[in-house]
Amino acid sequence: MTTKAAVQKLFINGEWMETGSFHKVYNKYDGELLAQVSTAGTREVDLAVSAAERVFKTTPFPPEQRYHVLMKVSKLLTERAQEIGECIAREGGKPITDAKAEVIRSANTFQLAAHEARFLSGSMIPSQASPGIGSRLMYTVKKPIGIVCAITPFNFPLNLVAHKVAPALAAGNPIIVKPASDTALTSLMLCEVLEQAGVPKGYVQCVVGSGSTVGEQLLRDPRIKLYTFTGSPEVGRHIQQTIGMRKVTLELGSNSATIVHEDADVQQAAAKLAKMAFAHAGQICISVQRIFVQKNVEAAFMNAFLEHVSRLQVGNPLDPATDVGPMISVKEAERIEAWVREAVDQGAEVAIGGKREGSLFYPTVITGARKGMKVVDEEVFAPVVSIAVYETIEEAIELVNDSKYGLQAGVYTKSLGLAHRLPYLLEVGGVIINDTCCFRADHMPYGGVKESGIGKEGPAYAMAEMLETVMVVVNLDE
Repeated sequence: MTTKAAVQKLFINGEWMETGSFHKVYNKYDGELLAQVSTAGTREVDLAVSAAERVFKTTPFPPEQRYHVLMKVSKLLTERAQEIGECIAREGGKPITDAKAEVIRSANTFQLAAHEARFLSGSMIPSQASPGIGSRLMYTVKKPIGIVCAITPFNFPLNLVAHKVAPALAAGNPIIVKPASDTALTSLMLCEVLEQAGVPKGYVQCVVGSGSTVGEQLLRDPRIKLYTFTGSPEVGRHIQQTIGMRKVTLELGSNSATIVHEDADVQQAAAKLAKMAFAHAGQICISVQRIFVQKNVEAAFMNAFLEHVSRLQVGNPLDPATDVGPMISVKEAERIEAWVREAVDQGAEVAIGGKREGSLFYPTVITGARKGMKVVDEEVFAPVVSIAVYETIEEAIELVNDSKYGLQAGVYTKSLGLAHRLPYLLEVGGVIINDTCCFRADHMPYGGVKESGIGKEGPAYAMAEMLETVMVVVNLDE
């Protein structure tokens, strides 16, 4: 594949297919046309689902083979980290250092899934647990659920695809990927790697197109047994309403918060928060959006935090010195510019930043923001963070929980007791102690509560949803 302004084909039934209709993919920093990606129509989507159905019924993909294929994918991704990283930087606007790190993380995700494939097993059920069972042997077996459909976002065009493809294949399921159109080149590059690694023909399909056409057709196809989606709560609700009783994993929005308590290492917290509030221009599901600082350390924290933010380099994502690259589009940069202006009109203040140049939005720190402002209540998905002050830890907990979202929260504190109590008190799916809310290890159970979604990612946890548990009872008296 090339990232030149050439035609990029879809990957359907192990073949590369050109369709005659295209979506143009641009460099998010300078507007250069990178490629024209073929888009799927009704015929191509049906071909993809039919191929997946056929291969699932006719082509065995045993666990040992899955292990070796996925390990080879991991190896190939590592070998191509520079090339794929540059593709992510160009089409996604992610700084090159972070883009290459995403490739290495993706390689690890496939490796984790490979090992899970080798140790799939059911469990023994104790027959003595209930009376009247007699001489019966009871156990469970695990089998693949069937066709999986993955609908993925632009912000991690490789690793969030990997978190769906790797566990699906490790569980023995064929998968159809519908990536974000504006970052589809990376997903198609992954298909190249999967093909080279020896994934059986038809076990991976990649179809590009809009949610209103390709997405809707996939949602309404009864042959698909499970959907895994990362994106907005609005689309997540629509998916759940459309697919009925079929399984779904939803990783949705967030306005994640981090608490800096009075006993925290303020300097350490300020340095890390300044980095993670603006990583990938704030376009991360668990990006630091809200910071709550105890009033006794407010001055020290603000001085250190703003100093670190002022040093962040904004510009070309291909420059290794760049910390903050462009947002995914000028439209999105204009949106957050309007949100910040609205917050200021409502009484908030911009401590630093607030400037836009095309799709670049400079790291912005807001003080005096409050409930009712979009920059507090909604997911900003931009390089904007708001800071508020609290007096008691109970107040901080209430501020974190006063949200329709609940993905992750970070807490800086030296109190061992507080560190162990807070996971029971914060209404989130993950509590990160002495680090920011923007932490994820690829093997951990990742997912939120409330409007942040349903289910968990991480290969082992995703695979649990992608397998059917079959109960087996053997009457030994017959």
